[in-house]
Amino acid sequence: MTAAPTRTGDRRAIVLAAGGTGGHMFPAEALARVLVARGERVVLITDRRGQSFGRDLSEVEIQRIHSATLQPGLAGKLRTAAALLRGYGEARGLLRSFAPAVVVGFGSYASAPTVYAAGRLRIPVVLHEQNAHVGRANRLVAGKARAIATSFPQVAGLKPAEQAKCVFVGNPVRPAIAALAGGRYRPPGAGERVRLLVTGGSQGARVFSERVPQAVALLPDGLRGRLDIVQQCRREDLDGARRAYREIGLAPELSDFFDDMPQRLAACHLAVMRAGASTVAELAVAGRPSILLPYPHATDDHQTANARALAAAGGTVLMPQAEATAEALSQAIRELAADPARLAAMAEAARGFGRIDAADRLADLVQRLAGRNGNGHHGRTETEEAA
Repeated sequence: MTAAPTRTGDRRAIVLAAGGTGGHMFPAEALARVLVARGERVVLITDRRGQSFGRDLSEVEIQRIHSATLQPGLAGKLRTAAALLRGYGEARGLLRSFAPAVVVGFGSYASAPTVYAAGRLRIPVVLHEQNAHVGRANRLVAGKARAIATSFPQVAGLKPAEQAKCVFVGNPVRPAIAALAGGRYRPPGAGERVRLLVTGGSQGARVFSERVPQAVALLPDGLRGRLDIVQQCRREDLDGARRAYREIGLAPELSDFFDDMPQRLAACHLAVMRAGASTVAELAVAGRPSILLPYPHATDDHQTANARALAAAGGTVLMPQAEATAEALSQAIRELAADPARLAAMAEAARGFGRIDAADRLADLVQRLAGRNGNGHHGRTETEEAA
């Protein structure tokens, strides 16, 4: 892959390295929007999974390289290594051509080749870590970073020298979520409908499709009859969930995908969700109380770390999946629905935990390392010295 050097006047490009799931792509897109609005030239280096980045961000140039997630078995590991090595060569060629002022990595194996290549070329690197426990890819390249922007005040899994590079900025969220920050949360009053939003991550989760209907079935008749349930399920679990709800006389809105999730989040009184970094950030910015069931097989159990941080702030009820029996989940829903004051306090605590200006704070950090100053110019960087 080759490309002409990317400059706007005397301002060299800022390169973002991201790919994979929305948890990595959403903050990259949010940062890109801020940087473009500030007059920066932005290039995204991603893999084939980065198809949905910034559908209305035509100002961002997109380049794709090879990458792969870690595959099981010796043959799988060799295929992963080969793909990452190929991606490293492609990224190195792109960076030498672009000569960017700074590279910003957002984790995942899609970003690792670009970040590693930037470090080898002595291009300043900023890492953004979305989780409360550093991800595997960012941990591999943390030594290359000038700064590590974190989404949580404390991040586990880094060496002391790497901890010293940490700057707490928060986790940038999508514009539609950011727009919810000023909205008011009103808990359900006595006898009013209770709006429950249930999602199991971007692909849904079978445990939610099975356990939430069981939990609802155990609720008192009066509360169960007041529930308005919106639930995301995996496609293969939809029919089973519908049957389970039908047996208890309910017909909730079920789908394998909602394209208006920000509006659903704004409308809900209580959310039952996983604890991915984007989920926690969006709940916090929107200021919505929740019950979080972290995915138990997440790398380094990082979802539990995310949920624990929000729970410590008072914004959620943390319920490990192994403990989230139908009885336990039903009791939690019943207690919260019966206590509007607690719901309101949780909403306020969640909102206080969020960082609505995370994208601006991250952009400030990136531009400082790019050598920009207040009048829009930049000083000499290591990239220029290495070119």
